[in-house]
Amino acid sequence: MEKREAYRRIQELRRLINYHNYRYYVLDSPEISDEAYDALFRELKKLEEKYPEFVTPDSPTQRVGFKPLDKFETVSHAVPMLSLENAMKESELMEFKNRISRLLGVDDVDYVAEPKIDGLAVELVYENGTFVRGATRGDGYTGEDVTLNLKTIKSVPLSLFGPPEAPPIPSRIDVRGEVYMEIRDFETLNKQREANGEPPFANPRNAAAGSLRQLDPNVTASRPLKIFCYGVGLVEGYNFQTQWDVLQTLKRWGLRINDRIKLCDNIVEVVEYCRNFQEIRGTLPYETDGVVVKVNDLEKQRILGEKTRAPRWAIAYKFPAEEAVTRLIDIEVQVGRTGALTPVAVLEPVNVGGVTVRRATLHNQDEIERKDIRIGDTVVVKRAGDVIPEVVRVVKEKRKGTEKPFRMVERCPVCGSKVYKLPDEAIYRCLNVRCPAQIKGSIVHFASKGAMDIEGLGEKIVSMLVDKGFLKDISDIYRLKEKAEDLERLEGFGRKSVSNLLHAIESSKQPSLARFLYALGIRHVGEHMAHILAEHFGSLDKIMSASPEELTAIPGIGDKVAHSIYHYFRNPENLKLIRDLFELGVRVIEEGASEREGVLDGKTFVFTGALKSMTRSEASRVVKALGGKVASSVSRNTDFVVVGENPGSKFEKAQKLGIRILTEDEFMQLVERGRA
Repeated sequence: MEKREAYRRIQELRRLINYHNYRYYVLDSPEISDEAYDALFRELKKLEEKYPEFVTPDSPTQRVGFKPLDKFETVSHAVPMLSLENAMKESELMEFKNRISRLLGVDDVDYVAEPKIDGLAVELVYENGTFVRGATRGDGYTGEDVTLNLKTIKSVPLSLFGPPEAPPIPSRIDVRGEVYMEIRDFETLNKQREANGEPPFANPRNAAAGSLRQLDPNVTASRPLKIFCYGVGLVEGYNFQTQWDVLQTLKRWGLRINDRIKLCDNIVEVVEYCRNFQEIRGTLPYETDGVVVKVNDLEKQRILGEKTRAPRWAIAYKFPAEEAVTRLIDIEVQVGRTGALTPVAVLEPVNVGGVTVRRATLHNQDEIERKDIRIGDTVVVKRAGDVIPEVVRVVKEKRKGTEKPFRMVERCPVCGSKVYKLPDEAIYRCLNVRCPAQIKGSIVHFASKGAMDIEGLGEKIVSMLVDKGFLKDISDIYRLKEKAEDLERLEGFGRKSVSNLLHAIESSKQPSLARFLYALGIRHVGEHMAHILAEHFGSLDKIMSASPEELTAIPGIGDKVAHSIYHYFRNPENLKLIRDLFELGVRVIEEGASEREGVLDGKTFVFTGALKSMTRSEASRVVKALGGKVASSVSRNTDFVVVGENPGSKFEKAQKLGIRILTEDEFMQLVERGRA
């Protein structure tokens, strides 16, 4: 490809990727599959690597790979990011309306009601449509420069983009927004942190704030952050008329806004909106603690002006906290797969936000002491959305003097081994690697979706198989086929379910290097860190022999992580586990190996109908491990369509296009030849 042609293709790829980002993140209406999007991205990345002179800061490829910072620089906001006054009752909303009416000399005005997202406020500065700087709100006048971290959030466009009919993009615009983490992502992140021996975040807001304020942008990139844009500061080269106009235009320029905003003709509609929104808040995927109400007309906003630190034209209507009071009956200690001991409050059942709560996290001994929580206390329990409940505080006025302070157990409640607390940690640990709780946790982690992805090996099944003696360590997973008849006699099992489980286990034997590393459960090595290691070293042998110095030379890996990896591969028991897994048929597909060795190299597969021997995700993973590709739709570029039971329209389209059709048996024969 000539240089001029490469430049044109790079420009076209960026346009396409920006357009599809707009469809996906802003309109929530994607036009192409993830595989097709990934193909565009890979092509762009390859061309930019070949022609680095064409790389620009706003290219979609320039979101990650930045070096850690020593500190955050301070940034001044051109227009202050003021805080809002709060309204705790509907009557206070009416008082807000009366003040507006009095100051403007009108009966009422129209308003924009917006969900108040519980996250971290930021400002995005765009010059001629290009994202040049981002900062936290800070004190409203100055914030921290977190440009590199904001670049890693995929819903933050690096270039403003919209349909041809969108208004012209201003020469400069400072966009305000809220960075947040969805509840489900927060729960997953906390599970990963606990699995890696790290303390969990208290709530999604803390998780979002902590993730955005990382000095290493690569850590931020590994966290599932999103953004809703809600307003503007300084604008040069464009005039907005209303707040509603601001939001709709931001959306047309490619910025993500909340789809639950509402234009209200009067304060009565605002109150009704607040009531309705409060009722549904528990069903939303994110945390929200209220509604922000703004006078819609920007000229009226200018006339109303600001007080010292808050505008007169806006107010935050705060919902009552989803809290309840109950009694703490006892404190139990749970043991995780890394040996971490976590205290859990056993509560008298109480309804919090429509859910009956019986247990709540207490995090660790230090947190219990800080809040002065005692067994028998009357406590306030908080639950936000679907987040695990936590004890917020003690109602000390209700103490009777019979409450008992909690002290961490000296011996593991599962295996009886002595418990230790390392000097630099808040967590107590059981160091017995043969502890049943740790064995169960390790096996569940090994089989989890982000690791070996063995469907059917969840917590309940693993717990039963360990208790019954079928599983004594991770490698025993691949010995279960020798005990198929015994498994069929277990309660809840049968020939079909055992067959499905054994097929899932067999299908997991060719993980990628990153998946295998994550599955091993090395402390501080989550999915993101496993990918960093796999991409840098390319082979398991190189990782196993790496020195701490070689590891810390990699961006994103500090001393603690490096020493954890180094010592893991110096432990004889861990090395024995890896040897056992290899002897039992596990084969790690190392970086680039699938392209070199795969018999399905370059072949594109589409699956339709239900497969008997494995799930579609398992089949897709097998194809990729052998060098092939998997598409979601049939086209002339498809090489094979694998047909299961009750196939859909893909089967008919494949017949029309003359694409080769494989039965499930034919597909499995092809796979077996690839594994031979």
